[in-house]
Amino acid sequence: MNQEEVKALFDQQAASYEMQWAKTAAIKDCLYLLLESLFAELPADARILCVGVGTGAELAHLARKNPAWRFTAVEPSGPMLDGCRQRAEEDGFTSRCYFHEGYLDSLPAIGLHDAATCFLVSQFILDQQARSGFFREISSKLKPGGILASSDLASDVASPEYEVLLRAWMSMMASSDISPEGIDRMRKAYANDVGVLPPIKIASIIEAGGFEPSVQFFQAGLIHAWLSKRALSNVA
Repeated sequence: MNQEEVKALFDQQAASYEMQWAKTAAIKDCLYLLLESLFAELPADARILCVGVGTGAELAHLARKNPAWRFTAVEPSGPMLDGCRQRAEEDGFTSRCYFHEGYLDSLPAIGLHDAATCFLVSQFILDQQARSGFFREISSKLKPGGILASSDLASDVASPEYEVLLRAWMSMMASSDISPEGIDRMRKAYANDVGVLPPIKIASIIEAGGFEPSVQFFQAGLIHAWLSKRALSNVA
């Protein structure tokens, strides 16, 4: 899928997105618990860039835990960003957020950030050079030494392990009220429209995007997550 197709897909899913993934909340909760510890040494007034923020789950979690942090929420899907904005209004932290509907390349120059999150986003960029370019855009928005927590679906699709993980993943998705047709679409999407690569390859793509070698800090099924620090060689 190209950018516009991905955007259209999330436009359609926005209204039911939270309900669709509610039964997999345990994975998200574990990821966010680790995220708290990884971000624990950030300044009390840190600025956080949330790339592909969707309806704002990680942003809301961090905002509740850190009452002086400020956030830049970047999301190309208008309906998804509306959901993020509504969540911020309901939780009372809208004044600490800058909402940008669009991509990183159109984000105004609003200053550098102490850290960034990017969860299940880069996997939709199939070209590996373009994927590294995406991470380079993120690194350019970070302060020297700034950190990125990112996650993507990852596996060696040519390995026997992938089929085991994929079957378990699809079974979990089926328990989340996704129809059999939806499961079949997901399986085909993973084969054709999602850049599912070996974890070590994704780590190298992140590094090529201007970061020091990444540390994988999380795995749940096909989801892997990495912590990366902006490389000094990438500081202008």
